[in-house]
Formats: sequence, C-alpha cells, structure tokens
Amino acid sequence: MSAADTLKEWVEESHRIVFFGGAGVSTESGIPDFRSTDGLYHQQYDYPPEEILSHTFFMRNPEEFYRFYWAKMIAENAKPNAAHKALAKWEQEGRLTAVVTQNIDGLHQMAGSRRVYELHGSVHRNHCMKCRRSYTLNQIHPHSGIPRCESCGGIIKPDVVLYEEGLDQDTVNGACAAISQADMLIIGGTSLTVYPAAGFVNLFHGKHLVLINRTATPMDRNADLVISDSIGKTLEAFL
Repeated sequence: MSAADTLKEWVEESHRIVFFGGAGVSTESGIPDFRSTDGLYHQQYDYPPEEILSHTFFMRNPEEFYRFYWAKMIAENAKPNAAHKALAKWEQEGRLTAVVTQNIDGLHQMAGSRRVYELHGSVHRNHCMKCRRSYTLNQIHPHSGIPRCESCGGIIKPDVVLYEEGLDQDTVNGACAAISQADMLIIGGTSLTVYPAAGFVNLFHGKHLVLINRTATPMDRNADLVISDSIGKTLEAFL
C-alpha cells in the first residue's frame, strides 16, 4: 500500500484529527517563510529580521518595524491552497477537531476552518496600545508608516507574537488539549525547530502520527508515516 493510500485509510477511520502546521503550509500560497534558503532570514536588511521582529525593537523603532512588516509580513493577495481547503473539508465532515498553526496569515479561516489555534497570533487582529481599541488589518492597511488609533492617537500593534513575548495562554491551553485528545495528528509544513510550539506535539498519544514535510524533521523517527512531499499536493487528493 502506498503512503498516499495509507494516509487516506487512516483519515477515513479517524474522528479526532488535529493538524499541526508551520510556514510550509503557507509558502504554497506565495507567502515567504523564514528559514529556507530564500527565506526572510537569508535576505539583507539594515537590521536582522530576528531583531526587527522583537518586542524591544518594536518599542524603540516602530517606524522601521512597520516598514519591514508592511513589505514582508503582509501578503494581501494570498489565497488558501489545497492544504487549507482539505483541512476545512475534514472539519465539515466531522473528522478534524482543530488546526494548530504557527502561521499568522489567517488562510485557514479564509478556507473555512472554524477551530484554529493561532499560536503566534494573527495579522488580522490589531489593537491600540493605549486604549486597547481593536482594529482589523483592512482598517490599518495600506496606510503607510505607523498606524495610529482614531480614538486616542496611540500606536496600533499587531496581535502577533514577537520575539521576547510569550504565547497567549488560552490559545496554548486549547491547542494542547486538542492535541492530547486527538486520535490522529498530522504535522505538516514545519521543521519542528521553533519552541515552545514544536514541543506541543509531544502531547499526542493517539493512534496515528503522520509527518508531511519536504525535508526531514526531528520527529520523523517517531512517526507512523512520513511523506516527504508538498503538503498541498499531498492533501489535494482529498478534495
């Protein structure tokens, strides 16, 4: 039996699938990742991207932060790909209970997924640091420079988890509960090197652990099935 046939059989017999995904899920929608050869960490800027995307840098130099953020972190024309659509379909069929993602682009929701735990936040949620008023991405973009609150003039900050910031505890609790209760965990499009998020997969004690990634991960030896291929190409068979 081929890996694709095995995956199909396991999906059909599962009722509490959880998908844990990373940047590789979104690169197929045209959103750049960070760590690949062509990723953001390998491009040249006045400051390293890791520094720009830190809490300290945002507070000290919000103008430079937003110059990078508008140019590199917002993908206005990105659309959900086959992977996003297949996961949403599984949820509608009652097979998938949650998506746990390290991505901040909102493509899972755009595809129709309802229970999505965004470990690193979302570009679509923003708030005034002074009065806490909420803003959507459309309300603050494509304004140039630093977006400011219409109510009080305070600086608006995206609800994304920057370096030096902790993950939202409610999101973490929900994601961990979903993984621990899953009968099947599919990990896709992630190198499993970003912690603490990558450590959450160790909470899985269900029946089938599947890894779908173009390159090897530290978890491959523990998986019941490893598919070294495109996540979108692999899940397109379920549409």
